[in-house]
Amino acid sequence: MTSKTLIKSTSGIRGVIGRGFEPQVAINYAAAFGTLLKKGKVIVGRDSRPSGEMITRAVVSGLVSVGIDVIEIGVVPTPTVEIAIKKLKASGGVCVTASHNPAEWNALKFFNDRGELITPSQYKRLDKICKSGHFAFKPHSKLGKTQSQSQWINEHVRRVLSVKTVNKAAIRRRKFTVVVDAINGAGSVALPLLLKKLGAKVFEINCKADGQFVHEPEPVPKNLGQLGRAVKRRKADLGLACDPDADRLALVDERGRPIGEELTLTIAVKEVLKKTKGATVINLSTSKVTADVARSHGSKVYYSRVGESNVVQMIRARRAVIGGEGNGGVIYPAFHTGRDALIAAALVLSCLAEDKMSLAQLVETLPKYYIIKSKAALPDNFSARLGRFEKKASRLLGKTAVDKRDGLRFDFQQGWVQIRPSNTEPIFRLIVETSEQKLTRRLSQEVMEYFT
Repeated sequence: MTSKTLIKSTSGIRGVIGRGFEPQVAINYAAAFGTLLKKGKVIVGRDSRPSGEMITRAVVSGLVSVGIDVIEIGVVPTPTVEIAIKKLKASGGVCVTASHNPAEWNALKFFNDRGELITPSQYKRLDKICKSGHFAFKPHSKLGKTQSQSQWINEHVRRVLSVKTVNKAAIRRRKFTVVVDAINGAGSVALPLLLKKLGAKVFEINCKADGQFVHEPEPVPKNLGQLGRAVKRRKADLGLACDPDADRLALVDERGRPIGEELTLTIAVKEVLKKTKGATVINLSTSKVTADVARSHGSKVYYSRVGESNVVQMIRARRAVIGGEGNGGVIYPAFHTGRDALIAAALVLSCLAEDKMSLAQLVETLPKYYIIKSKAALPDNFSARLGRFEKKASRLLGKTAVDKRDGLRFDFQQGWVQIRPSNTEPIFRLIVETSEQKLTRRLSQEVMEYFT
């Protein structure tokens, strides 16, 4: 990625502050979004990173300039913005967050009037307006109005507590002790508050919402060492970690061991399908364990491309009762159609309480696979290399079924391999999952060597 390049997708307009992502970018895209909407009100929230307030001011200016009213709801989880959009019958929403990216990054996520990320076709229209510069600027008498509301974290928590699938009585009887690492992000208030309302004893680390990311913000095992040590020190039942905008959740068991972000979705799927029959939607990068658990409950499993918008579209098309992504992103459509660390946490605790197991014990009951996720800088000739690899894959993997919807995914007898460019970073991702640890390691190394 050059210093002036933005990464654009339905997951947001992303860039590094001062190196391509400046306030003018936010003004232009916000004005384009307002021009696309034509009228109404837009909900604006943000995560806690230091550039967030500056970019939020730019977003508000862009929206107001084209006659859109704005309701600012402050530092809140991304799913809180989604919930507020629907409740307030807004025309759309903008969340200023770069999610799991490092602190120097920021981004704009755009939502429609259903509180869902805009679709690829809506994004193309937005980008076209922005590039053309044909904004529907209004005279002073028709500028949008602004107001602030501060109740939305409490409202989000209240709504989670009203979900019938979550067995609140069982959770409260269990009296969990939980350590929370919110990476000083937007979940710093919401996640501990929810747990306390569920009767848990909560110990907080990195829950100041000041945007100081004390470790890499992505909630993957290599970044959960501090949380694991705190779980052991506090003799807690488990640890919960979310990303900076609290739409992803990772788990640490009572022994202080990260169980892998994939299993958050697996456990949520298990809990929902115990009580509700229907289809499951996961993306093409999600562990086979989730599909196995879903099928064991009689659920038909559908695969989408990576990205919340893609998963949500398929959830709607297949009328699925549960879905999500293996990065810790749980989507429970009976609640709302967006990834949400709060509903994920509630479903996990409900499953543990009802099954009367510790997290480590529950993991032992799940199918066992070995997964390695790798990433590397995106080479200039990536597409050509991908094409050449497809031709030779059978020599490495044996007989395969190939899915080309999102990079390349090869399914073979012992597992699967996927190589795809990231939607959110200037990298490509490699995922290898098989039933044998040595095979997973060998294939991961050999495939990565081919692309680097």
